[in-house]
Amino acid sequence: MRNVFFYFFFAALAILAAGDSWDKVRELKSGAELRIYKKGSRQPVLAKMDQATGEKLIIVLKDEQTSIEKEDIDRIDARPPQSGSRIVKETKTTTTSPEHTVAPHERARNSPSPGTSTSSSVTIGSRPDFETVYRRVPAPKK
Repeated sequence: MRNVFFYFFFAALAILAAGDSWDKVRELKSGAELRIYKKGSRQPVLAKMDQATGEKLIIVLKDEQTSIEKEDIDRIDARPPQSGSRIVKETKTTTTSPEHTVAPHERARNSPSPGTSTSSSVTIGSRPDFETVYRRVPAPKK
């Protein structure tokens, strides 16, 4: 009798967890990048989030809107939409005084002037990682 109680207890927890994770899918913002793993498929579908209803996920593939039934989805990984640019531009200018650039015995011959050097760099930042937001809970074994 005790084992039956634990079985139903853990089954109820699994159902609650599944409901919570689909709520996470419904809370995703439009435009978030998704990796959708469908039942029986090895490769994920890469798409943009449009919206999620109680029983289906509406996505954008390239320029086409389509939907996938919740029961056909094993797992969904999401990456938040990009805010701002990942490109960082930086310019550094360094000015050196003449005393440090010319040897003391050459100062009399040359009229020393300050030296400047400028360097620029461009850095492309990485995108955030995908995070699993939904995982279908297998049906309890009877």
